[in-house]
Amino acid sequence: MKKGILVLVGLFVLLIGLGVFFAFRKPAAIPGKTVLTFAWWGSQTRHDRTIKVIEMYEAAHPEIDIQYDYAGNEVYWAKMIVQAAANNLPDIMQQDYATLGTSDSKGLLLDLSPYVKDSTLDFSETPEAFIQGGIINGRLLGVNLGNNSQTFVLDIDAFEKAGVPLPASDWTWKDYETTCMNIHKTLNIWCMDSNLGDEQIWSSIYLSLGEWIYNADQTGPGYTSDQPFIDFLNMQMRLQKAGAIPGPNEETEDNVEAGPIVSGKSAMTYIWSNQLIALWGAAGETRNFIMVPLPRAEGAVQSANYIKPSQFLSVTSGSKHPREAAEFINFFVNSPEANAILLGERGIPASSTVREAIRAMVDKIQQASFDFLDMIESTAAPINPPEPPGHSDLIDNVYWAQVLEPFYYEKDSAENLVPLLREKMPVILEENK
Repeated sequence: MKKGILVLVGLFVLLIGLGVFFAFRKPAAIPGKTVLTFAWWGSQTRHDRTIKVIEMYEAAHPEIDIQYDYAGNEVYWAKMIVQAAANNLPDIMQQDYATLGTSDSKGLLLDLSPYVKDSTLDFSETPEAFIQGGIINGRLLGVNLGNNSQTFVLDIDAFEKAGVPLPASDWTWKDYETTCMNIHKTLNIWCMDSNLGDEQIWSSIYLSLGEWIYNADQTGPGYTSDQPFIDFLNMQMRLQKAGAIPGPNEETEDNVEAGPIVSGKSAMTYIWSNQLIALWGAAGETRNFIMVPLPRAEGAVQSANYIKPSQFLSVTSGSKHPREAAEFINFFVNSPEANAILLGERGIPASSTVREAIRAMVDKIQQASFDFLDMIESTAAPINPPEPPGHSDLIDNVYWAQVLEPFYYEKDSAENLVPLLREKMPVILEENK
């Protein structure tokens, strides 16, 4: 995380040097009104929809003036870091699951639990599992803006052409390898692109075994054996050597809109469910895709999937108007009218009432995401706490640099490399406290 912060601050300094300054997009506050400030990251579509919701809220609450700012992800976080240092964060800020713990460790976020108790925040139509992701040490620090989960997207036509059956919902990595090899041998295409190095796959393997990558107090590893991840990497190497998946020198696009499945060069890909809109839109609506859960480790005791809050809205600890901020967040997540504008762009709404209200408004691609979340909701594994400060440091400097890259380039064995994660994790977590 320290490395990431330095990179973002450097980016912010560069942007200032280029004359890229930041300011709230609305005029100065009108005297006599309560001023709330709100910042988020995202695409232009998200910006446009969010601004319309702000304007809707202001029309219904003329005593409130919401000044807002937005940017792309990297610029947003660079700005928030600098504003935090100046004790000038907005009242309401968008948060990611991976950043919630770090923001909390810096004392930047307000506990919203009192506003749940007095019904300012109404979660009566929200399943408890969808609330838990925003809770750290019993304190509600973020309100869920939508849900997603990891998924494999399969090209049904490719499977049918290869004569390979679609997998069961509880398939294993052994099943995956068999499926992968059969597709490659029959169609002479990649069965999967090259993105299974994602650290979320590492954590999903242990999740299916009833464990997690971090222990309860987030001081070291939470799993008991390196073997499941060693087995996974060795399977990947067998597929790589067979030509069933790309090797490290075979470039594939990280952008989901330009991945091999879009052009028909692979039969499967791995994404988060809210990325389906971009993937399927790029491939064309006539393509025939299906979403299935992640494979599980051998000996799994539960699903490898959990339902993840895609983003949160948090109230910052320095806000002068926390109740008014909580009231706006409640409107943002619970108003069917507001969500008829937002249309699940940040993920499938957590409120069952809102979810059903907008289900009929979405197209067939987004409907597939709704159906997938419905399917796994009853079987998904419990969500674990957000990653601790130091997670990004571990992933950048050990997971990728010292384990995966040497392994995929065949410089050393999984048996020698994987234990480095357990050995170095406690040191990195301690350094980043």
